[in-house]
Amino acid sequence: MEKSVLRVVGAGKVSEFDGFLKTRLAREGLESKRLVSTRRLGDGEVAARRESSILEAILLERPDGAVFEHERIPFASYAHEWPPEMLWEAGRLTLELGRSALAEGYGLKDATPRNILFRGSQPVFIDMLSFERRDPADPVWKPYGQFIRTFLLPLLANRRWGLRLGDVFSSRRDGLEPEEVYRMCGPLERFSPGILPLVSLPVWLGRKAGCQETIYQARPLANAEKARYVVESVFSRLGRALRRLEPPARGKSAWSDYMAGQSYEGPALAAKERFTKEALEQFRPSRVLDAGANTGHFSAMAAQAGAAVVAVDADPVCVGQIWRRARAERLDILPLVVDLARPSPALGWRNRECASFLERASRGFDGVLMLALAHHLLVTERIPLEQIVAMASQLTTSLLLIEYVGPEDAMFRRLTHGREALHAGLTERVFSEACAAHFEIVRSLVLPGTQRKMYCLKRRGAD
Repeated sequence: MEKSVLRVVGAGKVSEFDGFLKTRLAREGLESKRLVSTRRLGDGEVAARRESSILEAILLERPDGAVFEHERIPFASYAHEWPPEMLWEAGRLTLELGRSALAEGYGLKDATPRNILFRGSQPVFIDMLSFERRDPADPVWKPYGQFIRTFLLPLLANRRWGLRLGDVFSSRRDGLEPEEVYRMCGPLERFSPGILPLVSLPVWLGRKAGCQETIYQARPLANAEKARYVVESVFSRLGRALRRLEPPARGKSAWSDYMAGQSYEGPALAAKERFTKEALEQFRPSRVLDAGANTGHFSAMAAQAGAAVVAVDADPVCVGQIWRRARAERLDILPLVVDLARPSPALGWRNRECASFLERASRGFDGVLMLALAHHLLVTERIPLEQIVAMASQLTTSLLLIEYVGPEDAMFRRLTHGREALHAGLTERVFSEACAAHFEIVRSLVLPGTQRKMYCLKRRGAD
């Protein structure tokens, strides 16, 4: 995969884009890495890269265009995979950049989570061409409605009714409409302070004939300072609304306290930690996928060992906790809400706007952790063991740490709901043979006081 992304900017926009890159906002944003790294290629550099068939084709259509180079964010993620904490942080960055652009004579033409990727736990604004010169007499922030639909209303519906962000953004490109949220509200609820300005008033006003046709018509003011004041007040109002929707720091779910009350005692956990640490020291993976990360205990171990980590779990509360820890401790961890039994599919026009999670992750890691996960996939999802191991071999180029949990384990029995006979044939030998189809067994360890067993595996054919 290329280490950078090339963008061809048409001749009509080059001057405006060059001008923005010279602003204080752009300089500080690039330095702080809140804006994606961007530079214009010289003629010699463009000539050296024209062998790329895609670049050549674009330059044939836009021969007078300029070529800009952006850094490639290590792992692309989308709003349907974020916990509420990450959507909230992306919204905060969007407002900060939009407001700062006013002083430079620029504005954002759109305000959507699609403008944001995450480098670890840090949001990065990637759509640099979203910045455009604005009319100083214009009192309207054009992306106002889009910001509400894609940030505020999804956060509101998640907080008040538990609507998952994945359910919002996997089927809606542009978030939630006020009418959708209005239908979720009770009659009295529609007058509450958090609902009235964002939901009820837009719905009521939108029913007026002709309202939608005139709302976006330009109405410049004679006084530019007054127009600036109006736009600033819009940002202040949106900022207050966003702060009220900040996700709580201590959310609870069925799995958020798993590490505090897990299926093995202290000595077993200590042995598991030592086994993991030794494997990380031996293989020294640079990119690790922690599959079934829970609250990120082992994700943090991998990050502290120097790896860039993508931590996935199906529980948004757990993933939110990982994000908070990664931010607080400055760990290189990208936490995502992904259920490996039903990973994020390809989405968008012709399924090519957002690649599936497995497409993005395939061979993307030289280390994969699958700790206390395989038995959940086996029992709850009825996925054959051979398929679980085969998927792991598609994700890692080298190391796999996997944990065997057999039918005699208390958690295993709890998951079966009395259907233990379905898994009577699962033994350590069967598990080892399934792993050996794709991996060499480097070593294994029975965790003290349990019948669980850790396996350190090396993918066959790996260096």
